[in-house]
Amino acid sequence: MIEPSLLRKLSLFDGLGDEQIAILLPMLEEESFGGSTDIVVEGTRSDKLRVIIEGRVIVQKAGVVLMELGEGDVFGEMEILDVGPSDTTVRTLAATKVITLSIDAFGDIYEKDIEIYAFLFMNLARDISRKQKRVSDKAANRSPPTEWS
Repeated sequence: MIEPSLLRKLSLFDGLGDEQIAILLPMLEEESFGGSTDIVVEGTRSDKLRVIIEGRVIVQKAGVVLMELGEGDVFGEMEILDVGPSDTTVRTLAATKVITLSIDAFGDIYEKDIEIYAFLFMNLARDISRKQKRVSDKAANRSPPTEWS
């Protein structure tokens, strides 16, 4: 069972009150994965947003590692927002536990409490912005090729 105190520690749920968290709890699920397990595979459909509560994962595209994520980090937001196949593969580095929120749950949240829905999407936007900065920093720190073709 997911404890409300855990959600209060996660940035996805920032700004939500006790009553709002109580509304969300029945919509959340937990998943556990062993080490070196693909949680999401590039090109396949996923209908869940996931928040890491234990463990670490790498996010890769075409075999290139884009970033590493750990406790409190979110992945799967692009599939929820864009409703298309996953653009990346997410693989565990160690045993990993996540909390999931499905695309159907987002629809239920929209119908039950628009304020919760707005908070979640604002928090997702912030998370995407932070990730984009990490990817940009990583790209900027690579040495340019010596020859341009």
